[in-house]
Amino acid sequence: MSEEAVSIDTLSAEAGEAEAGDVFCVDTGVYEGPLHLLLELARRQKVDLLQVSILTLAEQYLEFISQAKARRIDLAADYLLMAAWLAYLKSRLLLPKPEKVETEGEESEGMAERLAFRLRRLEAMREAAKELMSGPILGERVFLRGAPEQPRVVKHTEYDTTLWHLTQAFGGIRARKTKVAPHRIEKQFVLPLESARDSLKSLSHELQDWASLDTIRGQLRNIEPDLPTRSVTASVFSAALELTRDGDVEMRQEIHFAPLYLRAAPVESMEAANDTA
Repeated sequence: MSEEAVSIDTLSAEAGEAEAGDVFCVDTGVYEGPLHLLLELARRQKVDLLQVSILTLAEQYLEFISQAKARRIDLAADYLLMAAWLAYLKSRLLLPKPEKVETEGEESEGMAERLAFRLRRLEAMREAAKELMSGPILGERVFLRGAPEQPRVVKHTEYDTTLWHLTQAFGGIRARKTKVAPHRIEKQFVLPLESARDSLKSLSHELQDWASLDTIRGQLRNIEPDLPTRSVTASVFSAALELTRDGDVEMRQEIHFAPLYLRAAPVESMEAANDTA
């Protein structure tokens, strides 16, 4: 019986040669092939493919083929081939196994296991295809960026130095820190405004003609040579403004930023100022 055993691969090859001829066949359109139909029937049983019943599948498949023939639908050759093979397998599984012939039973069980394996492989391929198509697809769910990303430049700094250079740099830092002197606030010598007023008032009697403020400042500087020039200039200018306000001296300036000139006020102006006071 083993020599007459028919495998599904051999029958599939013969069906392919038959389809190559001028035979008019109509496919179901719903299923992609007989294995797909068997897989759908196995799902309807709501059982695991590892524990699927080949007999139940064979009965459901043969019922499907008989209904198609009753409706006068011409099926493709591979569906009819699967029906013939399942009918043969069903008969092998249902017939009692003689004790002498053990190879036939083992061969029929092997054919059933191969069919179950092909069903599991088809299920795995369909699940992988579904997962692959549900992912990001370029042009549908994922699009390229408008501008290409520029390469990032990573810089690594390498120092080319020796221990002597490092020691020299460290010593320079320590030397600069030790040379920093603390901040000291020293007393500044200034010419008080009262002293400048008294000195300028005593000199005003000698200023019968116009004299520049720089000349008067030089005379006061000779009296106090240790005083800073800026302090003497500011004090003399402030004292001259006060004496001009009091009417003791007169001040004039030709244009803006021109030198200032002072002279003693006339006697009439001084008397008028005293009467006003």
